[in-house]
Amino acid sequence: MILELVVPGRGSSASPSYKGHRYPVEVISHCVWLYFRFPLSFREVEELMPGRGVIVSHATVRRWCLKFGQAYANGLRRRRPRPGDTWHLDEVFIKINGERKYLRRAVDADGTVLDILVQNRRDTTAARRFFRTLLKKTCSVSRVVVTDKLRSYGAAHREVMPSVEHRCHQGLNNRAENSHQPIRQRERAMKGFRSVGGAQQFLAAFSGISLHFRPHRHLMTAAHYRAEMTVRFAIWDQITGAAGRPTTA
Repeated sequence: MILELVVPGRGSSASPSYKGHRYPVEVISHCVWLYFRFPLSFREVEELMPGRGVIVSHATVRRWCLKFGQAYANGLRRRRPRPGDTWHLDEVFIKINGERKYLRRAVDADGTVLDILVQNRRDTTAARRFFRTLLKKTCSVSRVVVTDKLRSYGAAHREVMPSVEHRCHQGLNNRAENSHQPIRQRERAMKGFRSVGGAQQFLAAFSGISLHFRPHRHLMTAAHYRAEMTVRFAIWDQITGAAGRPTTA
């Protein structure tokens, strides 16, 4: 998936407000980028920032990530092209405070995350809710839905998306299963999640920000990859509001 720059003022949404923050947007957006792109804790981000001449506490980094993380992810999501017509759905177990929960994800054929939802169960009611939130968030309907052989998917599909082709096969769903790997890595670095709400909040922002900076490098030449990353960082500066701001002494 190749991203293109959007000319500011032509259908682009306003960047978040930084009123009342004494640090410039460049510092705030850089800390948020570090936290969501790499497996770092708030304290590790704090330890990295003095190398850039910035002294900031881990508590401040945490507040920035909570306040701006989802806003940045939403801005990136609005810049994406329309999702492909084949959607891959899958779920994995995650531990939250020692209890087993279920993380459902939907990705298109390019691996773009369409929706993510943490649930207590994986029955038909839960699958039905996931289908409905997926349709609401994407504002579109796919041509094909690919899932594993979990029966609740079939029951929910017949009720919510009966006109969409449903392919149910374990081997066809590797794309969705492989897309869980970055989350597994981050879950290990964070030593698990403490609450369902906290997991949902983090993963929604993480999926939007982290994957923006993870193009399919294995399909690109080195020059193509550098050009693509330049575009993606320019988009990041646009949605955070850092683009075009004057540099202060």
